[in-house]
Amino acid sequence: MPFNHNDFYHRTLLRHVPSHCADALDVGCGGGSFARRLARHAGWVDAVDTSAEMIDLARTRSMGAGNIEFRVCDLMGIDAARYDFVSCIATVHHLPSFPDALERLRDSLRPGGVLAVLGLYREQTVSDWAISLSAAPVNLLFNAVTRKQAEVTPPVADHSMTLADIRTDADRVLPGHRVRRHLFWRYSMIYRKP
Repeated sequence: MPFNHNDFYHRTLLRHVPSHCADALDVGCGGGSFARRLARHAGWVDAVDTSAEMIDLARTRSMGAGNIEFRVCDLMGIDAARYDFVSCIATVHHLPSFPDALERLRDSLRPGGVLAVLGLYREQTVSDWAISLSAAPVNLLFNAVTRKQAEVTPPVADHSMTLADIRTDADRVLPGHRVRRHLFWRYSMIYRKP
């Protein structure tokens, strides 16, 4: 399998799944790799994506997983106050409004539920560039030792928000959230709904 920057952080996000997780939601599930891992930690997983092609791939790869439902859906089709855990991996920068997306994701949580976002940010500061530069050799090594294979790939979108922009919007919508910068141009945002 080729190296995938998002898959590299799956374990980081899974650490935040509540121990009592009955219902989970994976938004922008792509080929379903995170949803399959999440299904080991939750009673039920709804995995949604706006791409019918990606949902077909996820269903094919997930045959035998009895506690996941893959469906074509956007944020407006998500039930309110239903989930104990919501993940959103490399998806929010595809959406027209970051604050609106955060509100919708927040509203899908039950009280005490956890939102875990893994996103991409645009470098702006010296420390951003230093982190990216330090990741370059690791990125090259991982890409060199993993096989490339032709497969269906999710759509790609530019990420225009800086970490400062992300934090400013999240401060308004998700009070008490935590944002952490990671290697490979990624950040994580963790929020627990009161």
